[in-house]
Amino acid sequence: MAKRQKNDPYFIDFAHRLMQIQEMMARENIDVYLGSRLRTLSWVTDAFCPWRSYIVIPAEGLPTVFTFVIDAARVADESWLGEDHVLGYAPMGGMDQITQISDFIKDNLGLKKGPIGVENGMSNYLPEGNLTHYEHESFKASLPGFDLVNAHHIVDRLSLIKDQGTINRFREASRIVDKGHKAVKEAISNGGWKGMTETEIAGIAALAMRRAGSVWEWSFTGGNEIASGYRTGLAGGACTPATARKLKAGEGLMVDIHAMFKLALGDHAHNYFIGCASKRQLWHAKNFTDIVARTLKAYKAGASPLSIAEEMMDFAETRGFAEYMVPGFEHGIGLMGDEWRIGMNDGPIPYWTNPDHTYQENEIVICAMQYACPQEDIGFRYENPILIGKDRCEPLSKFGLRVEVIE
Repeated sequence: MAKRQKNDPYFIDFAHRLMQIQEMMARENIDVYLGSRLRTLSWVTDAFCPWRSYIVIPAEGLPTVFTFVIDAARVADESWLGEDHVLGYAPMGGMDQITQISDFIKDNLGLKKGPIGVENGMSNYLPEGNLTHYEHESFKASLPGFDLVNAHHIVDRLSLIKDQGTINRFREASRIVDKGHKAVKEAISNGGWKGMTETEIAGIAALAMRRAGSVWEWSFTGGNEIASGYRTGLAGGACTPATARKLKAGEGLMVDIHAMFKLALGDHAHNYFIGCASKRQLWHAKNFTDIVARTLKAYKAGASPLSIAEEMMDFAETRGFAEYMVPGFEHGIGLMGDEWRIGMNDGPIPYWTNPDHTYQENEIVICAMQYACPQEDIGFRYENPILIGKDRCEPLSKFGLRVEVIE
């Protein structure tokens, strides 16, 4: 069990988080909470749970994690819960996850009936971790007399506003990402880009960030996303896993890199022209940097995704480049597993961001912008975690906004 010191700038009071969950469970008459989403595991355990995992939170007392037996000892070592509250499931009689968790609820917690909070829904994010139909039906059959009720809103609401320890972790993850960008720029400068591939760029960034303290290039979209040439301008192309394509003079280079520090996620994209840039390319670049700068000024408490999108698309229209903009300017972010949807599941389309979500102080989102002109094989991406403040936002990556020409 990892020890945590309250004077550590990255300290998070997980016991307090547990108390908050249990208080909301009591208000909603939920006897036990069965969490299955990766975001819930991260937010409650402070451990990375890459295998299918579950957390059983009783009305009182410590929760218990159930993860694949091959990883249970490590999770127990990293979590604040300790080995008595991290158990391994396995494909042996009575040790599979359905049987083990059902028996735990009935025998260890002594419950015979009542509501069980579960996490159901959908997501465009593959590792979300909602209960599958099979899991839901199997738990329902194994727990007769219990009522499975959707309760993910409890963790969603409590995790929306970030505490100081979480904010500090995100700042450090972003500082690490900046180290990766610095290493990439040094490597490609003064002709260093010649003969280099996208995958090499990804590796250079990864090594620098690992040396600076990152434990994983966390993005499920391919780790460090590197695109060059026509791949920077793929329509709506906000997902560019690195390939073996070589960098070429006169083309763009998009460097979107990711670091993880204590489950907080660094994510920043920077853009270049390799060798030279035409007047037309520089026109596109100015459009992009101008709208990003304007967008960052718009983020503050009281703004909404819709208000920002309307303002920015109007600006793009007046400048004549609206057709190149993806009309979305952010996505959600939290500790590992919490990505894409912003806020609560209270919008017009279930499980997508509510466009009228009102930002509050100490929310963190990714300012995420994509500019793509496929017919000219050119595009740019900007991503940066931002901390919402009363009158402004704080971009957490400090690697400056610009599109650089590298000779």
